[in-house]
Amino acid sequence: MSDAGTSFLHDPPPDRCGMVTKEDLEGFLDRLGIDGASYSEIQPGMWVVHPGGVLDADVVVHYSPPVVLLRLKVMDLPKDESSLATLSRRLLQLNATELVHGSYGIEGNAIVLTEAMELSHLDYEEFLAAYESMTLALVSHLRELAPFREAR
Repeated sequence: MSDAGTSFLHDPPPDRCGMVTKEDLEGFLDRLGIDGASYSEIQPGMWVVHPGGVLDADVVVHYSPPVVLLRLKVMDLPKDESSLATLSRRLLQLNATELVHGSYGIEGNAIVLTEAMELSHLDYEEFLAAYESMTLALVSHLRELAPFREAR
């Protein structure tokens, strides 16, 4: 009896040797559409995702091997130094206590929520968890951040 017909029983499953590709990431974005999100590519490897629902903020997804970056603009920086200091302290507290994925930071004159994930081990479930964690965090923090948005 030949082993040729049974070799699949002993061969390890195919291993994904490479990292997630741009096309794989587009597939992840397509799957977000099931929950009402839409997206558009604004330049090669960079998309703007419109989550839909109550969140009126867009998530920028940037394919930048060896990572994928998610970025969400929260608001412009307050002009008042006292408000900015209070807000900065609160955002650091939120980073330490409530954010599982991503962190608040300052980019230019804006407060942003960002996350970076390695492409070498990324799957859709991890991508979705980071995306949902960021959008849900912002929704839950908007009421608390509203006075700072108005203080601009």
